[in-house]
Amino acid sequence: MATTTHGPIALASQSTKQDVQHNPRLYTPSPWGNFFLTHQPYTPAELLSMKEKAQARKEEVRRILLDAAASSDLARKLDLVDALQRLGVDYHFKKEIDELLRAVYDDKDGASDDLYVTSLRFYLLRKHGYTVCSDVFLKFRDEQGNVSSDDVNCLMTLYDAAHLRTHGEEILDGIITFNKSRLQTVMKTNLEPELAEEVRFTLETSRFRRVERVEAGRFISVYEKKAARDETILEFAKLDYNIVQVLYCQELKELTTWWKDFQSRTDLRFARDRLVEMHFWMMGVVYEPYYSYSRIMLTKLIMCISLFDDLYDNYSTTQESNIFTTAMERWDEKAAEKFPAYLKALYNNILGTTDEIVEELKHQNNKHAEIVRKLVIDIAKCYHAEVKWRDEHYVPTDVEEHLQVSVRSSAGMHISNLAFISLGDVTTREAVQWTFTYPKIIRGVCIVGRIGNDMMSHEREQASKHVVSTVQTCIKQYGVTVEEANEKLRVMIEEAWMDIVQECLDQKHPMVLLEKAVDLARTMDFMYKREDAYTLSFSLKDTITSVYVNFA
Repeated sequence: MATTTHGPIALASQSTKQDVQHNPRLYTPSPWGNFFLTHQPYTPAELLSMKEKAQARKEEVRRILLDAAASSDLARKLDLVDALQRLGVDYHFKKEIDELLRAVYDDKDGASDDLYVTSLRFYLLRKHGYTVCSDVFLKFRDEQGNVSSDDVNCLMTLYDAAHLRTHGEEILDGIITFNKSRLQTVMKTNLEPELAEEVRFTLETSRFRRVERVEAGRFISVYEKKAARDETILEFAKLDYNIVQVLYCQELKELTTWWKDFQSRTDLRFARDRLVEMHFWMMGVVYEPYYSYSRIMLTKLIMCISLFDDLYDNYSTTQESNIFTTAMERWDEKAAEKFPAYLKALYNNILGTTDEIVEELKHQNNKHAEIVRKLVIDIAKCYHAEVKWRDEHYVPTDVEEHLQVSVRSSAGMHISNLAFISLGDVTTREAVQWTFTYPKIIRGVCIVGRIGNDMMSHEREQASKHVVSTVQTCIKQYGVTVEEANEKLRVMIEEAWMDIVQECLDQKHPMVLLEKAVDLARTMDFMYKREDAYTLSFSLKDTITSVYVNFA
């Protein structure tokens, strides 16, 4: 949409009928406020003692892992790796786990006649990028052609394994369909409460799609109740969880100080105040303690992107959106001289935050530092494209046309690329440029976020002037109800996950980068599982309390 300008960039003197917005939706305040400015989980002496104990236990766990790797007991190896991953301590033993799984994969005679072992082997190997054929399940088919089990733990592992499917794997499709019904039936039987909860949780989110740090906090309490638990592993997992929690809280203290300063210089009444929730989201993408700078950098930048979202979607007039986008492309404080006061302050603070991060990356000799500005400008342009749809009351003819614009405004590509850049030398120039092309894994991440967000936000957002969603587009395309449209959209989300799995198996780029894209998809799934948890942030309070405040 063209804009009349005078001088560098100026507000057009006349107003158009669609130019009236400035009537923002009211968002709930942050439930956290300044909590993390003073929150200190442990004294320095307590923390030092915990780290010394953890170091000793870590070496004991390493010996347990090496002993298992040297044994011929396949079930023991797989169960141990699975437990370490679900307890959130596998990052300490990446080399040992990689070597163990490589040996399992290379042992072509290692196929098992046990459905549980076959399922867990398939799950772990595919999760780590090994191409394992789904035909391994053929020999377990019954007379009706179904693969299932009367053992509930085996049934859940089989169901989880099948979710690492790619397109056209009919046996895995069948396993999911048949055993989803079986698990739902099992839920109604007289199961032990702990097992019933595991079944419910499996049906809600398969193991591959769970946010790793959230699963660690949950699984520590599950593992503690297992008769076959290893006390050394349990103690180490608890110590590590609490030590990492201290680091996250230190990051949030630094970020809260930054955010208070940002707020003091900018009128943000139109925007969601979600700093803690944003750190939680980015922590889900880069959770390992050695990625502390990545979490801080991503939290700051994606907070700025969230402000873009609220500005374009919720507050600015069409003309303000136009001039703001043009100014973003210029990246020059002089471009904002004639802006309204709130817009000028926002523009200058976003530029200042981004420029500071670019300089920090350069100081770290990060060769991709300049790409950060390009990504921030690009997401502003993506949000601006949706303003045109909103003002013209445009409804795309089909969901695919919608996704041509809305995949980009999901910010999945931008967050992925910023995460890759933050990791430093492991990220090549080719990987950064590849991400810009929206390859299948990145498009898949975007679809999980975009469609999930639309399904959870549909009812609330139709109460205000808002760009048409994929839900409305699907309703129009097929002439169906909201419920029927959501069912069709869920199929698209499942297909997106298949694309994500396929690209992890193809491994055209380092697995560490592909895993971060998967981690972002997991967080997208989590944030939009039951509602738009980022906007309605009180729904996240218990989870955030568990990750940042409660001890394991």
